Amino acid sequence: MKMKNSGAMSFIGSPTKSASEDKDEEMSRTVLSAFRAKEEEIEKKKMEVKERVQAHLGRVELETKRLSEIREELETLEDPKRKEVAYIRKRIDTLNKELRPLGFTCQKKEREYKESLDAFNEKNKEKAQLVAKLMELVSESEKLRFKKLEELSKHIESLK
Repeated sequence: MKMKNSGAMSFIGSPTKSASEDKDEEMSRTVLSAFRAKEEEIEKKKMEVKERVQAHLGRVELETKRLSEIREELETLEDPKRKEVAYIRKRIDTLNKELRPLGFTCQKKEREYKESLDAFNEKNKEKAQLVAKLMELVSESEKLRFKKLEELSKHIESLK
């Protein structure tokens, strides 16, 4: 029966070890120590990479903070009157929204005005024609009345 005892193989009850067993044991130790060395090397490289990544992240955070500060400085340099400009632009947009329906109302009123003006001019023209006709009729009526008065006047003179 074989038993493992602190990395060494031995037979229970056997006072001596054979050479092949020593060789196997030595090879196991060598393999185990090589494995441990590789594990330590991997762990060491892992820590180095981790430290480099942490250092890089630190630099990135600093650069990000710096870029943020630069952006803020640029925004203030960009337009010191930005608030006033934004307010005026907003006011202009509001007025444009208010002007649009007023423009439509104005166009509608202009059309109504033109229609009313055309109707007014038409009625005025008709009135002028009627006034001319009236003047003509009044003139004819006066002529007829004068003619009748003259006839009556002649008739009265003939009676005398």
